[in-house]
Amino acid sequence: MSLDVQDLVIEIGGRRVVDGVSFHVPDGARVGVIGESGSGKSLTALAVLGLLPDEAVASGSIRWDDREILDLPDRELAKLRGSEIGIVFQEPQTALNPIRTVGRQITAAPRIHQGLARGDRRARAVADAERVRLPDPARIVDRYPHQLSGGQRQRVAIAVALACRPRLLIADEPTTALDVTIQAEILDLLRSLVSDAGMSLVFITHDLAVLSQIATHAIVLERGRVVESAPVPQLLSAPRSAVARGLLRDATATLWRPESDRSGGTA
Repeated sequence: MSLDVQDLVIEIGGRRVVDGVSFHVPDGARVGVIGESGSGKSLTALAVLGLLPDEAVASGSIRWDDREILDLPDRELAKLRGSEIGIVFQEPQTALNPIRTVGRQITAAPRIHQGLARGDRRARAVADAERVRLPDPARIVDRYPHQLSGGQRQRVAIAVALACRPRLLIADEPTTALDVTIQAEILDLLRSLVSDAGMSLVFITHDLAVLSQIATHAIVLERGRVVESAPVPQLLSAPRSAVARGLLRDATATLWRPESDRSGGTA
């Protein structure tokens, strides 16, 4: 299954915030959408699943598996969310339900989309918690989100998004709220899960250093428009757009360097 976005336009209050965005995500590809704050990257991702704010008006084309989904009724889109396309948000503290246990949240989508029987739900929750490398999964599925660390909550959010084994995962800045060590662990987890399942990935970020660790191709947005589209190694070595060069400067300023620039020695 592939995702094809063509000439996507999003207007809010008469102001065009996404302006003619086009990109293609082939089956199994890992595509990054990167840009500064306000560039329209998160709105582009939300449009795929019909999760735009009520005041937003979208036009253009979004095709999933050769089916136009931009104008689908919410009832039809609800069948896609979680079952064929999963999404992980930036802040799991707000994305997760505070009054439901981890296990209930992990198995909510399989119960709705796959008819998961009540007697099978706990075992499924434990297995999925283990899949995202949560510690002591048999115990953690009985806990509530506030009882977990930030990194653990994000792992739960990933388990929720992948519970029905979707073919496409959209990750909207999933590591921004985490410290550097946990961020690296989450990126490693996402790489492994996507690769093992043969999923496609759309990864939204403002951080080129993060993008380099997860995506193979990048779409660069500025003020709602695509200003560059290139393989990630090319973007790192020879960015063409001013915004991409700025993102590269920001990344290297934090002591990060592209793999090709790093020394092969050991300390």
